[in-house]
Amino acid sequence: MSTNIFKPKNIFFILLGNTGMALAIVMFILPNGLITGGTTGLSLIAEHFLHVPISVFVFCFNVVMFFLGAFILGKAFALTSLISTFYFPVALGFFQKFPALGNITDDRMLCTVLAGIMIGFSIGIIIRAGASSGGMDIPPLILKKTAGLSVSGMLYVFDFLILLGQAVFSEKESILYGILLVITYTCVLDRVLVIGSVQTQVKITSPEYEEINKAIIEKLDRGSTLLHARTGYLRKEQFVVLTVISNRELNRLNQIVMDIDPNAFMIIDRVNEVKGKGFSLPKLRPEKKS
Repeated sequence: MSTNIFKPKNIFFILLGNTGMALAIVMFILPNGLITGGTTGLSLIAEHFLHVPISVFVFCFNVVMFFLGAFILGKAFALTSLISTFYFPVALGFFQKFPALGNITDDRMLCTVLAGIMIGFSIGIIIRAGASSGGMDIPPLILKKTAGLSVSGMLYVFDFLILLGQAVFSEKESILYGILLVITYTCVLDRVLVIGSVQTQVKITSPEYEEINKAIIEKLDRGSTLLHARTGYLRKEQFVVLTVISNRELNRLNQIVMDIDPNAFMIIDRVNEVKGKGFSLPKLRPEKKS
């Protein structure tokens, strides 16, 4: 992973993600007094109590976390957060020089939703590029390694504590918007991480399994697996056809199965990711014997 992040395509998406986060903060969070979690939330606390400029605090905090992560988690991990650590505070400080960016809308609900979407999407493409956004991503990973604590659980704990710290000097309505903001970017992040990876797994039980299996291979050009099974009531031995297809192919598969056996029993599941030939690896066709 550490070497792949320096490919031009991945560098582009890392820079794009950090730019998106910086814009979301400057355009929607700062002008409307919204509170949030992560490094940005910490910087808002530091600005209020210590009068430290947000971009300066973010830079200092990211640098400290970078070296701490390198020391505890290793140099390989540090490389994944290298670009974000130094580029994000620069982008944030740059966009803060343009007051017009903060005059897009004064609707706090709209700002909360848009900021959540932009931040979630931005973090998502950074992670998909094989990198880390640095900052508050690092403490939970350190606690995972040193104390065995859950990364996702600790992220929620830190975000909650950071929101609580801002609640001291924020109005009640801002606290509610802050909670909504964190929930929004968390949900968007989860969706972005599985874009293009979600597939459909189908198990088909039918006496006509041979014909169905052949149709899947020839008509859908998909692989299949025959699972040996025994019915629960009659204890009858038979095969179950297992295949993984794209979501768009589901209706076609359903029609193929119904044409062969209208009484076929189908179990359909969504799977978040599939690895292997035909999905994450190129499809290789067996050579035909002459």
